[in-house]
Amino acid sequence: MSRGLFITFEGPEGGGKTTQIHRLVDSLRSQGRDVLPLREPGGTTIGEKIRALLLDLAESPMQIETEALLFLAARRELVQDRILPALQAGRIVICDRFADATLAYQGYGRGMDLAALKALNAFATVGLQPDLTLLLDLPVESGLQRRKMDPADWNRFDAASLAFHQQVRQGYLALAGAEPGRWRVIDAARAADVVAVDVWRAVGEVLAVI
Repeated sequence: MSRGLFITFEGPEGGGKTTQIHRLVDSLRSQGRDVLPLREPGGTTIGEKIRALLLDLAESPMQIETEALLFLAARRELVQDRILPALQAGRIVICDRFADATLAYQGYGRGMDLAALKALNAFATVGLQPDLTLLLDLPVESGLQRRKMDPADWNRFDAASLAFHQQVRQGYLALAGAEPGRWRVIDAARAADVVAVDVWRAVGEVLAVI
């Protein structure tokens, strides 16, 4: 590869992002490709500490501006320390959530000003945009039922109101509709094997043109 490739996974809770990322990473590595999987927030020492704070049920309530700024701080660390160096080295970077999550969760979900969040995102990411964003979409009720199957992972965002989760989902769909060239919407309510086929097809289309 002459340059790196940046792929992000987004979507409401319970969409199976972790499963699909693992499958995609394995498939790409089986082709001999150099892949770096990451997650947001996290991926750096500081980012993982921020992640623990943001997901902790004991930290509710939290000011929505504080929440947004913590995500942005973790993102800045991840971009500078991990993502940009990997892309400059020609690697494929696959990230579980990125800047679009702030627009969906803190913008559409929490009601923060979208223009302000976009400006903050641009600062935190130094303007970096994914080459491909896969939206694993499913009804929020189905996703939350999946999440409840593993109580140990239930976090502060899972515990938010159903209305919040519905607003997040609609936000994601609006973002995807506004940028169809970058986004691919995949029905994540289906079996994981079926979803994986669509994920692989979408990634293959991008790999074919770089």
